[in-house]
Amino acid sequence: MEREEGLTAVDNIVTQFNTYEDFLDSQITTVDLYYLEDEVLARQLVELGYRGTGEVVKREDFEARKAAIEIARLAKRTQKKTLTSAGKDLQDNFLKALAVREEDNRNGKSVIFIRDRNSHGQEVSGYIDYAHRLRTEDFEVYFDGKRRLLPKPTDLSFYNWECHIAVWNSTPNYQVIADNPEGLLFKYKRDRKILNVDPKDKEHGRQWKARPGDNSTRIPIQTEMYIQAVIFDHISRRKT
Repeated sequence: MEREEGLTAVDNIVTQFNTYEDFLDSQITTVDLYYLEDEVLARQLVELGYRGTGEVVKREDFEARKAAIEIARLAKRTQKKTLTSAGKDLQDNFLKALAVREEDNRNGKSVIFIRDRNSHGQEVSGYIDYAHRLRTEDFEVYFDGKRRLLPKPTDLSFYNWECHIAVWNSTPNYQVIADNPEGLLFKYKRDRKILNVDPKDKEHGRQWKARPGDNSTRIPIQTEMYIQAVIFDHISRRKT
């Protein structure tokens, strides 16, 4: 009990003063300075417990509690950035696959291919830079099932099968190589490796080559949410 009260007293002091020297100065009176005529000496006497108007706190205790409080503050701030998918009751395989990859994609790794119909009943498809969308959108609505993740004209690629509108855009993580004779390629900017999604169109059905590229994998997702969904995961070997 006494130890807890002691820690509380130290915590109060630590949160009140930025540095240990500031705390020592608060314990020095004008009378002390008048007689001692030396601020450094006055601080040393307070630290030793010979002078002071309040609690005696050792330097190591002050600095240890200061560090602990800062760690707790940073941890609390980090908790506010908890994964959006955390604690969600996810039923569909697609949402589960996104949840598993959410943390890794804070730094950019996965490309999502989706083919389905939009709100107008038009068939659309495209490739999504998962990390880029995570940074620019609130995925709460997707993980809560309030909306479905669909390709946009601002994604890596977007195609409207009825309007025959094709758009592609590079993102902070991937550079689009659209003029490749064998099909669309994405270059991961961090390690400059090529992700080969190379779709083979057969009446809107798609088949992929055996290898999407170095350090990359292709995972077809069995889902009831979309006509087709595939996730390409890229593992960067470059040290950052």
